Amino acid sequence: MVAEDTKPTAKNGKEKKGSFWRELPVLVVVALVLALIIKSFVIQAFYIPSESMENTLLVNDRVLVNKLVYHTRDIERGDIVVFSGVDSWASEVEVPEPANPVAGFFRWVGTAFGVVPGEKDYIKRVIGVPGDTVKCCDARGRVTVNGTPLDEKSYLYPDDQPSQKFFEIKVEKDRLWVMGDHRSVSLDSRSHQGDPGGGAIPKDKVVGRAFVIVWPFARATTLSIPDTFNQAELKATALAGEAAPLLLGFAAAFPLLALCRPLLPTPRPRSP
Repeated sequence: MVAEDTKPTAKNGKEKKGSFWRELPVLVVVALVLALIIKSFVIQAFYIPSESMENTLLVNDRVLVNKLVYHTRDIERGDIVVFSGVDSWASEVEVPEPANPVAGFFRWVGTAFGVVPGEKDYIKRVIGVPGDTVKCCDARGRVTVNGTPLDEKSYLYPDDQPSQKFFEIKVEKDRLWVMGDHRSVSLDSRSHQGDPGGGAIPKDKVVGRAFVIVWPFARATTLSIPDTFNQAELKATALAGEAAPLLLGFAAAFPLLALCRPLLPTPRPRSP
């Protein structure tokens, strides 16, 4: 017996269309919730509102920020990081207050998805990590980290000087010295040397690492660490900093053991 082909009736078609429109709001809400969960814990899009990172990042660019990476490795020199300046740094762009609660809600959604700029979100390049001495400038006008000069031509804004402000700072524990790539317009750590930490930002204010430009498509590219930060001298100082606690521990262990040795029980000789 051959089954007959069945065609949906007009009534069935209307029911399917009606079902789709009833389910659409639910799908939208679920998609928003999932997107907000991903944004809160994994990856978030950020809008570039100012010229402070030109020409690496241009106004209206959108970048993706990895929020998990610093749970698996430490923040490194050369990383481009997004951090919060709430109750600390003034905004680099004027963001008008929302006219009403509805406008405020849409701004919150737009900020969450990287469509509009966050009022107190900043994006800068890490130049110094805890324990570093960052100085400007050497005899050739270069910023130095622990005495090692940085060749910044690959990412500095064309014809910009590494810094028009002279400074020397020892980066405190759990802080970072950050600077924009467009040095002549960037309000970065140099502009906050009177703040706690001498302008260096707290590490716990870092949201994550910007790792790719996703919009506009014509500018889509990854944001890697420039080669100048891979110099052997800088790597050596980083390793020395990591090894210092272990070396100090060994150095303190020997005199402590000598002091405690008289108090330790004397082993008994074994009987033959």
